[in-house]
Amino acid sequence: MERPLRREILEAIAAIPAASAACTTENTGDRAASAPASPPRGAGASRVLDDAPSRLLGHTGASVPVFSLGGEGVLRTRGRAKEAVPVILEALRVGVRYCDTAPAYAESQDYYGAAFREAGKAARDGVFLATKTHARDYDGALRLLDDSLRRLGTDHVDLWQMHDLRDADDLDQMFGPGGAVAAAHRAKDEGRIRFIGITGHHDPAILVEAMRRHAFDTVLSAINPSDPRRMPFVPSVVAEARRRGMGVIGMKALAAGALVSERATQPAELLRYAASIADTVIIGCASPAEVRANAEAARAFAPMSEAERIALEERIRPRAERYDTFKA
Repeated sequence: MERPLRREILEAIAAIPAASAACTTENTGDRAASAPASPPRGAGASRVLDDAPSRLLGHTGASVPVFSLGGEGVLRTRGRAKEAVPVILEALRVGVRYCDTAPAYAESQDYYGAAFREAGKAARDGVFLATKTHARDYDGALRLLDDSLRRLGTDHVDLWQMHDLRDADDLDQMFGPGGAVAAAHRAKDEGRIRFIGITGHHDPAILVEAMRRHAFDTVLSAINPSDPRRMPFVPSVVAEARRRGMGVIGMKALAAGALVSERATQPAELLRYAASIADTVIIGCASPAEVRANAEAARAFAPMSEAERIALEERIRPRAERYDTFKA
């Protein structure tokens, strides 16, 4: 018989929407209900991800390739705009349609703002832009949102996420009177955000409890082949999100680069593993070359079979404790 954990993992993966190279949504004219258009083609642009499998991000209606740009890597720095902005511009050039950032990521939001100014309004309008709030209170969350919009150079973000949920106190504060969830609903009513999500890599039980308390649109969850070792996110967080029709974004796919630097596996294999579970996977990049390499891996993407996933997990298992240090 299968172990219960393995069976839950397989059920969660089986619920992933089928990948499609041409996911479309009806444009109702309501910004809060329609997905952003694809970025415009520049002269001589090489839009690798136009040929990559795309999926709908839950019920947001956004069509996203399996590779998306994370807000870390060189973007989570200070004073390195000359290196960071070209990474974002390359992502736009190859057809990335989901961009991640956060107030907690140093000057990441400022780099995005600079890139959008250089690329033009059509580039900003062509991506599903996600940022976050680490403030759990109403006033603090709205102050962070105001600052995010200013730094990003936009009048709205597509997804605003309750960032890095770790314990019950986080939930009690953000759901309580004067909490960040109420701030998110106000911002949504005002058109400053379109969707509301949650993120976390510390304790899967906290994310599941957050989902039970509120109908969030997306979850950003840790997913890499060390996951089954302890406190697994796939059979808990991903499975619950699938039951609720939420979009699932994968992170920690490379374990902050440790899986690659220790030569446990290769980036393309890790992207393939995580994208076989999530709708899209955010990866922080250090250079435009890394953006292109991830885009090429996404274009070649085919879901891993059960046997392939198990084989990779077994390869990682002897040193898995090195690759899940972000958990509690």
